[in-house]
Amino acid sequence: MWSIKAVIRAVVTAALLPTTLAVPSPFGNGMTVRQDNGERMVFCHYMIGVLYVRTSSADYDDDMQRAKAIGIDALAFNIGVDPYTDQQLGYAYESAERNGMKAFISFDFNWYHTDQAVAVGQMIAKYGSQPAQLKFGDRIVASSFAGDGLDVAAMRTAAGNDVWFAPNFHPEMGTDFSVLDGALNWLAWPNDGNNKAPKPDANVTVQDGDNAYLAALGDKAYIAPVSPWFFTHFGPEVPYSKNWVFPSDTLWYDRWQEILELQPSYLEIITWNDYGESHYIGRLDSSHGDDGSSKWVYGFPHDAFLDMAVPFIAAYKAGASDPAPYITEDKIVYWFRPTLKDLDCDATDTTLVDIPDNSSGNYFKGRPNGWETMKDEVFVVTLLTEAASLTMSVDGNSATVDVPAGAAINSIGMTPGSVSFSLSRGGTTVLEGTSPMKILDHCPCGIYNFNPYSGTIPAGEVDELLPAGYSSIYNGLHVSTCGPTGFKVTAAANAQIPDQVVHVQATPTA
Repeated sequence: MWSIKAVIRAVVTAALLPTTLAVPSPFGNGMTVRQDNGERMVFCHYMIGVLYVRTSSADYDDDMQRAKAIGIDALAFNIGVDPYTDQQLGYAYESAERNGMKAFISFDFNWYHTDQAVAVGQMIAKYGSQPAQLKFGDRIVASSFAGDGLDVAAMRTAAGNDVWFAPNFHPEMGTDFSVLDGALNWLAWPNDGNNKAPKPDANVTVQDGDNAYLAALGDKAYIAPVSPWFFTHFGPEVPYSKNWVFPSDTLWYDRWQEILELQPSYLEIITWNDYGESHYIGRLDSSHGDDGSSKWVYGFPHDAFLDMAVPFIAAYKAGASDPAPYITEDKIVYWFRPTLKDLDCDATDTTLVDIPDNSSGNYFKGRPNGWETMKDEVFVVTLLTEAASLTMSVDGNSATVDVPAGAAINSIGMTPGSVSFSLSRGGTTVLEGTSPMKILDHCPCGIYNFNPYSGTIPAGEVDELLPAGYSSIYNGLHVSTCGPTGFKVTAAANAQIPDQVVHVQATPTA
């Protein structure tokens, strides 16, 4: 498999070549405008709302290049009604065009209202002529987060185009799917059917969601969700207090296996950059502001999840059921939470405070709702060209397992201390390394942090938040330092970015 660095170099080089040359992509011709003819495409949800600190289209280039390099065909630009939305959308579309990426708008109905069909249509028309706009034939592609009840006919009239519309509408709400071209299922995590973690008497799997949407859509297009994690821990320091976790331990690996079996028309990775809900696969140093999530995001890169997805994306696009043929170099991908789930952080956690209004039911004090569903384990995915022997070590305790060629997942129990791995074949060590993150015996930033650290062997590029990304790290904090290594924000860094109103994606309630 191409390394991500190598693929990015190829993409950038191709962009600089004369336009008369045709440079093949290692993932096939995925950037062309195409008809909705069943050809598999990969979308990725991309939050515009956290990018208010960007000052030019160049600030988007790295995201575009990385997304294209791993086989993502189009970014779904999630927008609300923030005053900077148009400026940032303009930058994003310009960068997408320059980097050979496609894009479409996904309207966030946490902020839009269902009586704004004309406004939605006008926004589609405004950006539909952008060269980077994804179209099926001459139909502008658009989507949404929630929005059941929108007058789709009025939206299309206002857009002046027979929009190819595949929103996140919900079968269980009795929504008329006959007016749609497809639909996106947002719930990429096992849940209780009411936007919380599963309970013994209420457990809706992601596959249950697949089945519900497929039944409602018939022969229309289904956009299946794929997500690595979900954890959010906003306290009373913000107006969108919420605190829960969905079962996520092996979700990323398991869900890709399901995708290769299901082979949906399209899939959408949730998300590139929603740091507030911990399901980002993009880099921490991708320039963005701080919605208050830096308390659990600082020091927790997720780009190893992106690395793991590369052969699965290639297999999905080829209609294959096994990623093994698309793995051409050995790699270990691992992730784990920073502490054991029963570690007591009550004395310093930011959520042990009442809030004036919890009508949403999303705010829980202390440990996040659903914490009991998580396992105290280090999860390890091997991507191998040949069978080998994997040794996993935590605080000196080791386990060795035989692992096959292709993709496989294993785990070892957590205990405070260092985490390391080695891979041997025929008695020779072929890979080895130690995670930069240890399993901690204290509460990082004083909070209950259920966000995972992810890494690879061989190690990838160092990835750390920029100052704008941790500008609110002290808000609501009950300790004097923050970050897994006791990072302390300087007054200068904390003052670089003024307070802004930033919207935060939230999953729908049933």
